[in-house]
Amino acid sequence: MNAVVLAVLLMLVLSLCRINVVFALIISAIVGGLYSGMPLLETINTFKSGLGGGAPIALDYAMLGAFAVAIARSGVTDLLANKIIGALGRKADGSHTMVKAILFSVILLAAISSQNLVPVHIAFIPILIPALLGIFNQFNLDRRAIACTLTFGLTGTYMLLPYGFGQVFLIELLLKNLNNNGLEITASQIPFVMAIPVGGMFLGLLFALFVSYRKPRSYQSQDFEFTQQQTSFNPRYIIAALVAMVAALVIQRYSNSIIAGSIVGLVIFAIGGVFKPSETQDIFTSGVKMMGTIGFIMISAAGFATVMKATGDIESLVSGFSSVIGDNKLLAAVVMLTIGLLITMGIGSSFSTIPIIAAIYVPLCLSFGFSVLATAALVGTAAALGDAGSPASDSTLGPTSGLNVDGQHDHIWDTVVPTFVHYNIPLIIFGTAAAMIL
Repeated sequence: MNAVVLAVLLMLVLSLCRINVVFALIISAIVGGLYSGMPLLETINTFKSGLGGGAPIALDYAMLGAFAVAIARSGVTDLLANKIIGALGRKADGSHTMVKAILFSVILLAAISSQNLVPVHIAFIPILIPALLGIFNQFNLDRRAIACTLTFGLTGTYMLLPYGFGQVFLIELLLKNLNNNGLEITASQIPFVMAIPVGGMFLGLLFALFVSYRKPRSYQSQDFEFTQQQTSFNPRYIIAALVAMVAALVIQRYSNSIIAGSIVGLVIFAIGGVFKPSETQDIFTSGVKMMGTIGFIMISAAGFATVMKATGDIESLVSGFSSVIGDNKLLAAVVMLTIGLLITMGIGSSFSTIPIIAAIYVPLCLSFGFSVLATAALVGTAAALGDAGSPASDSTLGPTSGLNVDGQHDHIWDTVVPTFVHYNIPLIIFGTAAAMIL
C-alpha cells in the first residue's frame, strides 16, 4: 500500500464517518508519514512546517467573514429581502411563468453576488429564503430546483470569477499550488481553463429547472405571510455599506489582496457609523465564527500536503498509476476526477482539497503528457468536484438552512442528492473534455 493512498483513504473514511475534518487530516497525515518510514517526531514537525502555507488563506476567510458581519449590521441584506418580497408581492396575481422567472433570477443573482460583489457567502440565505417560502408554496415551486439554483450560484461563481471568494479559490489556492508543484501557468489563464467545467454545471442547472424539477410540488402551508417586514433602515448605513463594498472590490482588484480590500471596507463601515471602533473585536470574532472552521481546515490541509510530499511516495504513486493506466489519457482523466470527487466529498470543502489534489495530480498529469492548461483543468475540476454534493459542504448546508425552516426540506434527498446529480456528473464529463481538448 502506497503511503499517500493510505493517508487519503483514511482521511476520506474518517471524514465520511463524521469525524471532524481537521482531526481526520491530522490523524491521516501522521499515519501516512509513519507508514512511509518517517519517525513520529519528524512526521509531526513536517506537518507543523506546512501549516504556514494555509495561514494566509485562513486570514482571508476571517477578514471576509468580518466584512460579511458588517454588511449584515448595515441592514443592506434585510433591505434587499424586503424589496424583493415587495416586488414579488405586487406580481403575485400575475403570470405564474413571469413570477417564477423573476424568483429564480433573483435567487441566482443573490447567490452569485454573495461570492464577490457582496461577499457574505451563505449568510444571506437564512435572511432571504425563509421570507420567500410563502410565495414558493403559493406557486408550488419544487424546492429542489431552488436548492440547485443556490448551489450553482455559490460554487460556479468562485470557480470562474477571480473576485472575493473566487480570488481565494482561483488565485490564492489553485494558481499558487499549481506553481508550487512545478506547473508554469499565469493568473489570467485560470478562469479560461475553468470556463468549460462551469459550462457543464450551467447545463446541469438548466436541466434541473426545465426538466427534473419543472413540475409543481405541493408543500404543507405554514401560514407564511407574503408581506414586507416593517423594518426601519438608516440611510447613512446603507450608503456606507454601498461605498464600502465598491471600495473593497476596487482595492482588492488593485492590490490583489482580500485582506487590504476588507480592511478598507471595514474602515468605511466604521466611519459611516455602522459599528463603533471599539466594536471591532466583536466584528472580527463574529467573522471568525462564520468562516473560521474552513480556515482551520485549509491550514490542516496544507500540513497534510506537506507530509505527503515528504514521504516520497507521490513519485511511486505516479509511476504505479502510469503503469496500470498505460497511455490512455481519457481513462486517466476520468479516474483522477473520480478520485477528486471522493476526496472533496470526504473533506466537504473544495478550497481545502486543492493543496492535497495539486501535490498528487500535477506530477501525475505531467507524466501522462497532459498540457499545462489541461493539467490546471483537471486539478481545478477535481478539487471542486464533490463540493456541491457533500453533506458537510457550505454549498449544500446553506440552501438547506433557508429551505428547511418549516421542516419540509430534507438535507440529503432534497439538497445533496439533486446537486450531486446535476453538477458532479456534468463536472466529470466537461472536466474530462477540457483535459482532452486544451
